[in-house]
Amino acid sequence: MHRLNPESALPRIGMVSTHGYVAAEPPLGAADTGGQVVYVLELSKKLAQLGFEVDIWTRRFEDQPEIDVVSDRVRVVRVPCGGPNFLGKEYLVRHLPEWSEHALRLIKRHRLRYQFFNSHYWDAGVATRRLAEALDVPHVHTPHSLGLWKKQLMERDFPDDAARFEEKYNFTERIDEERQLYAQCDEVIATTPPQLDMIVGDYGALPEHVHMVPPGYDDNRFYPVSAASRETLRRRLGFEGHVVLAIGRLARNKGYDLLIDAFSVVAPRIPDAHLHLAVGGTRLNAAEKEILADLKRRVRRHKLGSRVTFGGFVSDKDLANYYRAADVFVLSSRYEPFGMTAIEAMACGTPTVVTTHGGLYRALTFGRHALYADSFDKLDLGISIVKVLKHPRLSTRLARMGAHKARSLFTWTGIAQQLVSLIEERATALAFTDNEWDEPWNDGD
Repeated sequence: MHRLNPESALPRIGMVSTHGYVAAEPPLGAADTGGQVVYVLELSKKLAQLGFEVDIWTRRFEDQPEIDVVSDRVRVVRVPCGGPNFLGKEYLVRHLPEWSEHALRLIKRHRLRYQFFNSHYWDAGVATRRLAEALDVPHVHTPHSLGLWKKQLMERDFPDDAARFEEKYNFTERIDEERQLYAQCDEVIATTPPQLDMIVGDYGALPEHVHMVPPGYDDNRFYPVSAASRETLRRRLGFEGHVVLAIGRLARNKGYDLLIDAFSVVAPRIPDAHLHLAVGGTRLNAAEKEILADLKRRVRRHKLGSRVTFGGFVSDKDLANYYRAADVFVLSSRYEPFGMTAIEAMACGTPTVVTTHGGLYRALTFGRHALYADSFDKLDLGISIVKVLKHPRLSTRLARMGAHKARSLFTWTGIAQQLVSLIEERATALAFTDNEWDEPWNDGD
């Protein structure tokens, strides 16, 4: 067993993200492996820069090693449960008592002491609740998405499929666990205003224990470049004409079908427009292959075969250049807790269009930072894309002001500082309360 080196004098934080492929270099686009993994890794790196040791606790499966070093002060620690195969996040909860027991033994064996745990998504929240109780360590939970919110939207928009959604997404168990989790953990971190409203209003969490801290992006990687550099990138990537770009995992909620339908509105109006779909990971599972086949059939049905490219996976090192080379980036998701790809695109100076069922659009001013459209209306989305491509003054404004908005609100350094401040304020408040009760009563005797 690799020595977990508890000897460091620096305070230690335990990040917990149990599902998907969490790694120093994660296979982004693989099943259950996307924006949340990026969030956890980037936040951990910034916390390390602020003077912490950070352990990212996750599930061990397939042929993954026990320890994965991310940087000098950040590592991934993997604990097995549920056998050697990948397990989807919806039903992973059934195996988490085993995970928690293994993790607890490992922590005690190596005498690790944590300032606090920060769990991510409801499955990790369930697992961390057991650790935090056993070790008497504060537990901060970041939901990333909410089961109740997703269930309501899906049942409203696809009422005939409600029974299938329950079976696939395990909504009843998830929502019950979320409600208990928000009541029992020390602090809940909402990433958008709608999340905060629902956690308090619908889940019944105490308002004083719920805070909003948005996701962040790495401003050392995502930033605008000069027009000349952009043209060089376009030539290298083979981009010609007006390029509409989407990047992300292959999942139904990402709305790529809507984007293809919307592009059928764009294509006759912008003759040199081209849609580039950089979707999926390096290895596709059966469900992802089925989604991809459906999207390709939709392209053929619209007779757009020469205007749509399925570019596949984009490596992390090339991601910013894809954003910079595009004329417009589209976040077409029907259900999206936040939408990190849109923030990254904006930070790179790329005009951006987002749908209105994600958490991000509430933070943006229409026509200033981005445009937004209904997530079930191909005409609304298509015409929004056309406006960006047809009107240079609008495109220039969105590029400039979108990048400014990203820098002002969403850098990882700012996010990490907000999290640390929250914990420090909590510790100060508790210490003050304890001291107040320790003082002898002054009754005048």
